[in-house]
Amino acid sequence: MRWLIRILVLGALATGLVLLARLNEGYVLIALPGQRVELSLNFALVLLALGLVTGYLLVRLLATTLELPGRVARFRAARRRETAHATLVEALSEFFAGRYARAEKSVNRAVALGESADLGAVVAARAAHELRAPERRDGYLGQPEADPEKPDAARAITRAQMLLDERRAEEALAALAALPKKHTAALRLELRARQRLGQWDAVPALIDQLEKRDVFSSEQAETERSHAWQQLVERQSGDAAGLAALWKRMPERYRRVTAVAGAAAAAFHELGLCDQAQAVIERSLESEWDDGLVNLYGECCANDARRQIEHAERWLQDHREDGTLLLALGRLCARQQLWGKAQSYLEASLSVAPTYSAQFELAQLHDGLGHVDEARKHYRASLELAVGQLKRISGGRRHQPR
Repeated sequence: MRWLIRILVLGALATGLVLLARLNEGYVLIALPGQRVELSLNFALVLLALGLVTGYLLVRLLATTLELPGRVARFRAARRRETAHATLVEALSEFFAGRYARAEKSVNRAVALGESADLGAVVAARAAHELRAPERRDGYLGQPEADPEKPDAARAITRAQMLLDERRAEEALAALAALPKKHTAALRLELRARQRLGQWDAVPALIDQLEKRDVFSSEQAETERSHAWQQLVERQSGDAAGLAALWKRMPERYRRVTAVAGAAAAAFHELGLCDQAQAVIERSLESEWDDGLVNLYGECCANDARRQIEHAERWLQDHREDGTLLLALGRLCARQQLWGKAQSYLEASLSVAPTYSAQFELAQLHDGLGHVDEARKHYRASLELAVGQLKRISGGRRHQPR
């Protein structure tokens, strides 16, 4: 329908022009030296229109001719960019497909065609790293950056990650230090580096930041922080003053964590600070019962041993069938020369769970009392239990000398 309307409109315009031309009887007189040219006004208007159109076309042709070299150059540059981009996409596809040699060649070709040198260096370095070619990898990462004033985050992260893979944690931290602001990936790498270097003082703050960014759940963050505090305790295990200061500044909730409390109690015990070890164990056991801490409690020689026995006996009201607690009470009573109570606790421990430790403690008790036959019997039973446990651990295999 539209084409019919357009034809009708054009026909009407043509008819109007023809009628207008018939009514127009004017003329144009051109006087030249020695000549006079007379033209009808309609013909003159047609010539003028044709002249304007011809002039416009000539000007456009001239402009196009002058612009042709630039257009060709821009066309070639666009084709080059398209080829470079396609080659880079191919390189990334080859890299993620695990064809690292092809990826390295493709990305080098893409950079040669004009693709980003910074991005190309990162991809090529990762491919060389996977190919176990550290020289080429370091060469890519050592290339000058496009803007030295703004360090390339991708290059810094890549360098740090690869250095960590090679256990070069200090160099990884130096690479991360170049970043003006650390994002989540950088913080995770820094955490790995500081854990590997044993810089546990900086770990809790890093975990706090990562928890806020939802890298760790609350449970995972608590576990990681507890592990950091445990490592700090173990690092101070030979320094009584340092251990006491660390324990004092540690948040209360981590003092009750079994692993942290166990490390601290063992460290205080090794330093001869049994009263502190006893206090640590008692506080932790109030939150969570642990056989390891109970066993260590029985080995602590606190100044007020009778109070220690009374405290353990209060625990016994809620843990009557706990063989480790009965063994600990037997040791504590034996140390206080409460022979009857010690023997009853040790025998009760054996009735709940026969262990070589309880048998050995009972053997020593009888040996000290002069009960030679009973001591010999329990020594033998202790040895049999120890050998049985070793067989279970080793699977019954015996080492054959060469």
